[in-house]
Amino acid sequence: MMMKIIAVIPARYEASRFPGKLMQKLGEKTVISTTYENVVKTGLFSDVFVATDSEIIFNEIQSNGGKAVMTGQHETGSDRIAEAVENINCDIVVNVQGDEPFLKTEPLKQLMEVFQQDLNKKISLASLKIKLQNQEDIENPNHVKVITDLNGFALYFSRSVIPYHREKSIDAEYFRHIGVYAFRKEALLKFSRLPMSPLEKLEKIECIRYLENGMKIKMIETDFVGVGIDVPEDLEKARAILNQK
Repeated sequence: MMMKIIAVIPARYEASRFPGKLMQKLGEKTVISTTYENVVKTGLFSDVFVATDSEIIFNEIQSNGGKAVMTGQHETGSDRIAEAVENINCDIVVNVQGDEPFLKTEPLKQLMEVFQQDLNKKISLASLKIKLQNQEDIENPNHVKVITDLNGFALYFSRSVIPYHREKSIDAEYFRHIGVYAFRKEALLKFSRLPMSPLEKLEKIECIRYLENGMKIKMIETDFVGVGIDVPEDLEKARAILNQK
């Protein structure tokens, strides 16, 4: 039986570090419209929605012929998506960040393959990681680091530098977590019913809630470097990429 896979883009207007960033212009279009259109263009999904509590973003997507769902206010993107998909018929939900406008098709395909191969349904969600090369990125608390077990399942996520490089005769590898997730719908709904967990609150990293509740997160390594728009400087980088296309 074919799985029904949809994409949902959680989008709030008031981002703490860069308020209103999703409505900033990238060329002729806003950041959120660019992201939405690029996800639709992949052709991978039965449907694509933006989930938002902002009428500005809702109207932006609807007026450009897209699909949007109004939600209540939420602490995390996953909680927002859970509300949006509760009454949508689907098996797998892929969360694409609204501030990642240039995500490529290949990493999304790899995430979907995780579930196509997981016949016993042991994996709750899958996500992406990319190798960090320079020390500034490794030490940057805005880059969430992830460490995995020998089978590629996440052990922990942190804004700190993990692992700690004590044994200098061994080369250390550091991976940044890219916040693109693919969930089983039932795991996502379960997540949203659980209270925020202690380490999740400390680190402000939502996927720690899954780990603290014993759910398995499969990490897929990618070499795709996009531009997550967290601060105004990132918007300039994104505009430069757009100008090269």
